[in-house]
Amino acid sequence: MRFRPVLLRLSGCRNRSPLVPVQAHRFFSQLQPKPRRDDSGWSSFGIAFDIDGVILRGRVPVGGSPQALRRLYDDSGALKVPFLFLTNGGGVPESRRAVELSGLLGVDILPSQVVQGHSPFKNLLNRYENELIVATGKGEPAVVMSEYGFKKILSLDEYASYFENIDPVSQYKTWTTCGTETGHANSLEPNNDILSEKVKAAFVVSDPVDWGRDIQVLCDILKSGGLPGQKCSDQPALYFAADDLEYQAAFPTERLGMGAFRIALECIFNSIHYRPLEYTSYGKPNPFAGHPWFSILTRTGVFRGKDNDPDFPADMVVDTVEEAVEFILHRE
Repeated sequence: MRFRPVLLRLSGCRNRSPLVPVQAHRFFSQLQPKPRRDDSGWSSFGIAFDIDGVILRGRVPVGGSPQALRRLYDDSGALKVPFLFLTNGGGVPESRRAVELSGLLGVDILPSQVVQGHSPFKNLLNRYENELIVATGKGEPAVVMSEYGFKKILSLDEYASYFENIDPVSQYKTWTTCGTETGHANSLEPNNDILSEKVKAAFVVSDPVDWGRDIQVLCDILKSGGLPGQKCSDQPALYFAADDLEYQAAFPTERLGMGAFRIALECIFNSIHYRPLEYTSYGKPNPFAGHPWFSILTRTGVFRGKDNDPDFPADMVVDTVEEAVEFILHRE
């Protein structure tokens, strides 16, 4: 029997980018009237979950998610129904996120079951493995990129520290940041090469923490051709792990996401450079979503409506992920 993926994509984000359609928290499931298991004993379908606003709100499970996930294992703890997490979140390696999810949800999650917004960056290794690149975002963006195999990677915190007065208001900031990220084995040794070598690409790995500083330094890098302080030149490559305008976190109402940061950066850059900002955004929504995927929208994230999303309606709307899993297992 051919394996039929059930993409349980319940997402708690809202994306209003003109390049990527709006999608609220939902999942996609390829459901067909066939037996739940094939002759070999393996499940004939799989499930993919979003995290924010669906499985977790902040660090707190929602919608009966631990109980829902436990139904995908047998009594011995072996996985009955394969599943993974698809999330626009990130900032830590997939291996560490798997450990975190295992502890919060009470089931064993493998690194291979975690696909974060920045996971596709590893496909760019052949292009930038030995090139100077910078990475920004909450968590440990340089550690993430280093684990993907990039050799000459600096966090934006590290990179900015080489350029005196690059952040003109740094003396007014009461918080402190580490010059290097813990566990970043490939952090470059301090040398003058940073002040003369051009940055070949910038990566926004997760939601930036210091928007003002990051926008300033990224504009310096991008408008100068890769070396702050130089005259305007052609822009280096820029990559975003996701483009969510808003997402559901622990606060009652939605928080601004990476898409909002991208809009701010783009508006400013386009006002100071002779060419519009060029960039590549990854993350959900995914191009394979849609037929034959069956989509289910939950009410535990951004979407709280009574009926359905007016712009991108799902095939089904339920209250929680637990209700969604019950529906899938019953139908399959």
